[in-house]
Amino acid sequence: MEVYRSIAELEKAVGQELGPTDWFTVTQDRIDGFADVTEDHQWIHVDPERAADGPFGATVAHGFLTLSLIPRFVSSLRRIEGARMGVNYGLNKVRFPSAVREGSRVRARTTMVDLERIGEDAVQMVTRTVVEVEGGDKPACVADLVSRYHL
Repeated sequence: MEVYRSIAELEKAVGQELGPTDWFTVTQDRIDGFADVTEDHQWIHVDPERAADGPFGATVAHGFLTLSLIPRFVSSLRRIEGARMGVNYGLNKVRFPSAVREGSRVRARTTMVDLERIGEDAVQMVTRTVVEVEGGDKPACVADLVSRYHL
């Protein structure tokens, strides 16, 4: 766990990769719960029998489910101590190069690729996170998240 206590420490961390995280298993219960919350019940996610004959041979996690795990992963890798507030500001780029089959284990690595001062005590940070699938040759997700922190 990297702990940053100032804007100067954050500036020094640009380009530094953190991770990988511990492995996290994506279960059918989690996939079904995500389908319920987002009302995306496409068969490739929620119908194990039909999905067994589909292109992935099993149900797969929604791409946005994989994306939504990134805050969990990043929070296990870094903390910005003393931040009065941090907000998600958006995404610059997101790709889902490979599927996450039910029962797969995923983990992440993250790199701060840009940091810009947006005020005397505030920064805008771009973090590239790569979510890996155990045994996979391509990542499940590559995302550039934009966050703002007030220290």
